[in-house]
Amino acid sequence: MAICKLPLYQTKVAMSIVLIFENKDVEPWAKVLTTRLPNTIVEIYPKVKNLATVDFVVCWKPKKNVLQQFPNAKVIQSVGASIDHITNSQILKKNLRICRIIDSQLSQDMWEFLLSAVMNQLKNIKTYATQQQDGIWKQLNYKTINNTTISILGLGNIGGFVARKFASIGFHVKGWSNSEKQISNVSSFYGNNQLDSFLNNSDFLINLLPLTDKTKGILNKTTFQKLPKNSFLINVGRGEHVVETDLIESLNSSKLSGALLDVFAVEPLPKTHAFWSHPKILITPHVASLTNVESASEQIVDNYNRFINNKKLLHTVSLEKGY
Repeated sequence: MAICKLPLYQTKVAMSIVLIFENKDVEPWAKVLTTRLPNTIVEIYPKVKNLATVDFVVCWKPKKNVLQQFPNAKVIQSVGASIDHITNSQILKKNLRICRIIDSQLSQDMWEFLLSAVMNQLKNIKTYATQQQDGIWKQLNYKTINNTTISILGLGNIGGFVARKFASIGFHVKGWSNSEKQISNVSSFYGNNQLDSFLNNSDFLINLLPLTDKTKGILNKTTFQKLPKNSFLINVGRGEHVVETDLIESLNSSKLSGALLDVFAVEPLPKTHAFWSHPKILITPHVASLTNVESASEQIVDNYNRFINNKKLLHTVSLEKGY
């Protein structure tokens, strides 16, 4: 009697993607990823059926140590250009790969925001708005582009782009970074030994640094004292770069003429915070450069397909450097 041998099937655990978002609407991201990856399970935390099947995590500002719930996660994908919201809140295994979004539109949006901020200050627009409320007609002196120096902390993808754009329209531009950069018409300063020279003769100090252990608190009293009197600060890096009491002290003493702050250590900024009522501080709600869901999702889908096909991932970052 013939024996019928049944085929042996190797059991394979299904892989899945989980989205972990705080302070950002997750639904548009889930909708786009589900559409573009129809054969992949896409779930929104905390509604995850099987934590063990998750190998690809897409996140923005995840709560402290939440990634420890996913023992088989291999890739952590930020939906923004930064990863400090991941590295500063999670215990990360050495074999994890961390990726970020690099989008040319993010750089362009940042440039447009910063140009608006600089020109507003250069031409006294905020002061005139205040004068209008009080019915005051008073003409003020102003500076021009070709006699204004822009100093940029951080010359990465976005910082380098912004520096080139400012230089291209006639500003004097300096940049400071970890290592020397070669950017046309931009003076490059690098390392701790050159920070003081970089800060000299700065009309505007723009912070675009990544947040690392070395850069946390870099916008402090010592830094402000190295700037010429009446410099203007623009922070679009991270709120943790600023020592808040030092900033207020420098504004109150007129060491700094003012500050535009787009990022904060706690977001949304608490209603009782002193920044809200300070006459020399202009607040924007983290809008300098907003990630586009459609274009960013293309990168996430590409990275996921690269991951499952054992190909090199896009825009991986160094956990040692923090960027």
